Amino acid sequence: MKPAKLPNKDAYDLILEAIDVGTYRPGDRLVESELAEQFGVSRTPIREALQRLETQSLLTRDGRSLIVASLSHDQMAELYVVRSELEGLAARLAARHATEEEVRVLRAMVDEDRALLNDPHALARANRRFHKQVHLASHNRYLVQQLDLVHRTMALMATTSLAAEGRGQNALAEHNAIVSAIEAGDGDGAYAALKSHISVAFETRLRLDAVSYADKPL
Repeated sequence: MKPAKLPNKDAYDLILEAIDVGTYRPGDRLVESELAEQFGVSRTPIREALQRLETQSLLTRDGRSLIVASLSHDQMAELYVVRSELEGLAARLAARHATEEEVRVLRAMVDEDRALLNDPHALARANRRFHKQVHLASHNRYLVQQLDLVHRTMALMATTSLAAEGRGQNALAEHNAIVSAIEAGDGDGAYAALKSHISVAFETRLRLDAVSYADKPL
């Protein structure tokens, strides 16, 4: 299945989005000529995009080939620690600085996303959109930049924790608690609610990984 050609996006964004949605998964080899054909762009911007992604450790070398990187257990744990603290800070700042319009948008996202509970992949995309909106509502450009880096690395996780049974419903309840705290101007509450949300997501992912390990031959 070829990714849709989106001429309004550059090669870097197209490849990153393809990794994010699972078109290319950890271990997949990325070939410059094939990517150029798939995305309808020349090989030069593809080459530059691949170099940039390698510099960011989203791609790694396997001989002369570039493959989508994968995260070890320790790397994933480290990533969640950083994500938890930064996201919690974003929520705390959003409680202080979010406009009424931004809060209404967050509230609408929670309400609208209930229609996606039977589609984990669509819910995962909506989840990223929700978190990005919280980041923006912090009104701190440097924090948003760091969170963008964290979320780019999250794309290296081959599955979404929202695929676990019942996780989608619980995640939306957690989103609702985050928005309520931001709406009330409760910085400590928003920080705690978002950190708890990330903690549950991490635990869910660990459980999913444990199941996948059990299915692999020794």
